[in-house]
Amino acid sequence: MKKKYILMIIALFIASLNLRPSINSIAPLLETIRTSLGMNASVASLLTSIPVLCMGLFAPVAVKFSGKWGIERVLGWSLLVIGVGTILRFFTDSTSFLLITAFIAGIGIAFAGPLLPGFIKRHFPKHVPSMISIYTVALTLGAALSSSLIVPMQNSMNSWQSALGIWGVLAFVAVLLWWLFVMRHIRPQDNLASTGTKTRMPWTNKKAWLLTLTFGLMAMLFYSFTAWLPDIIQGMGYSKSYAASALTIFVVVQIPVSLVLPILLRKFPSRRLWLSVSALLQLVGLVMLASSIAPLVATFFIGLGAGGLFSLNILLPLDATENPQEAAAWSAMTQSVGYVIGATGPLILGWIHDATDSFSAAIAGLIVINVAMMVVQTVATTIKRKQQLE
Repeated sequence: MKKKYILMIIALFIASLNLRPSINSIAPLLETIRTSLGMNASVASLLTSIPVLCMGLFAPVAVKFSGKWGIERVLGWSLLVIGVGTILRFFTDSTSFLLITAFIAGIGIAFAGPLLPGFIKRHFPKHVPSMISIYTVALTLGAALSSSLIVPMQNSMNSWQSALGIWGVLAFVAVLLWWLFVMRHIRPQDNLASTGTKTRMPWTNKKAWLLTLTFGLMAMLFYSFTAWLPDIIQGMGYSKSYAASALTIFVVVQIPVSLVLPILLRKFPSRRLWLSVSALLQLVGLVMLASSIAPLVATFFIGLGAGGLFSLNILLPLDATENPQEAAAWSAMTQSVGYVIGATGPLILGWIHDATDSFSAAIAGLIVINVAMMVVQTVATTIKRKQQLE
C-alpha cells in the first residue's frame, strides 16, 4: 500500500476517535454533574440527546458543504469544531454552559459522521468493509476510553470539568494530522471534482427511508444505553463501580465485533443475516436486564449486538450507492432522520424515570423497539439492488 494511503488511514483512525468522547464521557459522571449543577434527570438527558439531535439536524448541511468545499476540507473543520466544543468544558460553571458545549461538539460530530463514510468510498473503493471496520473500531475505542478513563481522570484532576474538557486535546491532534496526512495529499482538481458534483438527498427513495428507519431505531437503543445504562444497573442495587464496569463492557466488546465483522462478511456476505444475529444478541441482553439477571453478562450481549448493528448500518448506505458524493448523501439522510429518532431515546428514558422513579417500564419499551427494528431491517434488506437507485 502506498505511503499516502497509510497516512490517510492513520488520519481516519485518529479523526474517528473523536466522534464519541464528548458524548460517552458524560454518563459515568452524570450523577456528579447533576449534583454539582442541580439538574434533574430530564435535563441531564439533554447532555446526550443534544449532540445526537445535532447529528440528525446538521447532517444534510454537511453534504451541501462537502459539495461546495470538498469532503476532506469540511472534515478538517468539523474536527476543529469538536475540539472547541469539548475544550470549553474546562470553564463550565452552569447547566446552560454545559449544554452549549454539547451543542457545539454535536455540530462537529454531525458534519464528520456522514462524511467519513463518503471519504472511505472515495479513497478506498475496493476496501469499503475493511475501512468501515477501522472507522468503527476507532469510534468505539474513543467511546471506550472516554467512558472507562473519565472517573479516574476526575479523581486525579479533582474536577469533572477538567476531566470532560481534556478530551478536546485529542481533537486538536486530529486536526493537525488531518492537515499533514490528508489535505497535503489532496490535489486541487480532486476538490474541484467534488465541488462540481451536485448530489441530492434521496428523500423520495423507499430503500433510503427503510435504511433511515433502521438506523434510527438502532440509534434510539444505542444512545439510551450510552446515557442510562449505569443508572439502570445502579437502580438494581449495584455499586457505582459495578455500573461503570458494565458501561465499559458495553463499549469495549464492540471493538472485536468491528474487527471480526469484515471477515464474517467475506465468508457470509448477507447483510440481513448479520443484522438479525446482532439484533437477537441485543434482545437476549435486554431480556436478561429486564429480569435482573447478571447485568454484566447482559451488558456483554447488548454490546455484541450494538457493535454489529452500528457497523452494518453504516455500511448499508454505501452498498446502495455508486460514488462518494452519493454515499455521503445517503449516509447523511440515514443519519439525519436516524439520529433525530435516536435522540428521543435518552429523553424518553429520563422522562419515564422522573415519572415512575424506576427504569422497569423503560426497559420493556426498549425490548419493543428492538423487535420493531428487527422487522424493519428485514424489510430493508429484502429490496433488490435494482430498486435501490430509482
